[in-house]
Parts: sequence; C-alpha cells; structure tokens
Amino acid sequence: MAFSTPHFDKTTIAQEASKILLQTKAISVNTEEPFTYTSGRKGPVYVDCRKLIAFPHARGLLMDMATSLLSQDVGLDGIDAVAGGETAGIPYAAFLSERINVPMAYVRKKPKGFGRMAQIEGDITEGENVILVEDLQTDGGSKKIFVNALREAGAQVDHAFVVFHYGVYEASEKNMEELGITLHALTTWPLVLETAQRLKYFDQKTADTVIEFLNDPVAWSVAHGGAGEEDAA
Repeated sequence: MAFSTPHFDKTTIAQEASKILLQTKAISVNTEEPFTYTSGRKGPVYVDCRKLIAFPHARGLLMDMATSLLSQDVGLDGIDAVAGGETAGIPYAAFLSERINVPMAYVRKKPKGFGRMAQIEGDITEGENVILVEDLQTDGGSKKIFVNALREAGAQVDHAFVVFHYGVYEASEKNMEELGITLHALTTWPLVLETAQRLKYFDQKTADTVIEFLNDPVAWSVAHGGAGEEDAA
C-alpha cells in the first residue's frame, strides 16, 4: 500500500465510535414518546448516522478507524472496490474509498428505470472483491438487495461494513449467515450504552429504559403499541 494505515485496537474503536455518536447526537433517546421505525416497530432510541457527514473531524476519525478495522479483519489487499448502498451508504463508501485508495460504486435499491437501466453506478469488474458499505444495520434484511445486485454483476461479495450495528436482533446474524456475509461494525448498541453510562450521557431512568429495550426489542415494541415479530415490514 502506498499510504500509512492507522492502527486502533478494537476496544478503542468501539469506545471512540460510541463517543462520537453520542457527542454529535447521531443517537437520540426518548423514553416518553417512542420512535416508530420503518418496520412498524417502536423503540426509545433512534440512530441517525446520516448526521455524521456534517462533522468533518468526527467522520474522518470514524473512517480512520474503519480502515484500521478492515485492515485487521479483512486485509486491505483483499478489497478491490467498495460499494455504497442507496442512499445512506453512499457517502461512507466515498470516504472509505478515498481512505484505502480503491474504486467506488454505489447500488440502487432497484434499477433507475431509464437510460441504461443501471442498478449499479461505477465500474464493477467481474471477479473483484467488493465490500458493501452502509451506515448502519438493524436486522440486515435490506442488505440482500444490494448483495444480490453486486453478485449478479460478477462481484465477489463476502464482507459488509457499517458504522453502527444495533447488535440486538437475532435476525441480523441469521440474515448475514444466509447471505454468506461477514459484517464489520465500529460499534453496537450494547457498546454505546456502556460508553454512555461511563461518561454519564444517560441518567439512570434513561439507561434502564434503553436496557429494557435492548434485552427484548420486539417485546418492548409490542408493549408500546408497535409491531411485533410477525407484523413488522
């Protein structure tokens, strides 16, 4: 590699990424009026990684840590290109592409419907090792569209990267296993909670509510008028 890869141990990565999410208020908590997710479920927390693109220093540190994590877990020589998932994954794919000096593409949820009818923008070469990049993952269901599109274009897709992984939904691990994807994330909700409590971002009532949600997010949703396991979109 023609550049110096920063090194962070994984504990530092998790703690610093968690702190950045809290400091930038990319993580919101409302114990009185739960958030409604696109799945129809409800929860007391909302994670908006799109907000991070407004903070150059923070996003730069996050991408330094992403580079370090992928260097340790995948090996940068094994990444031929990165592909961002529409739409929130696109800026992170661009940032990461710049960091590790490889081509970037992005993948639409469906072909654009005119012109070349392209679902993938950029240039994917058959046989290339491509890593899918998104902002976050809840249960991982949306990854299938992007992974399948990349594979149909001839890419080898074995890994995905996200800034944040909820880390509490059983379906996430199952979906990744079925797709044959290894997921890499800077931090998860349990790790954010640990950091929030240590740095006193949450009072005890807030922490207790988040813990209750994380222990069983589906049951918490149902108890607060949201969708359950079978009802969620």
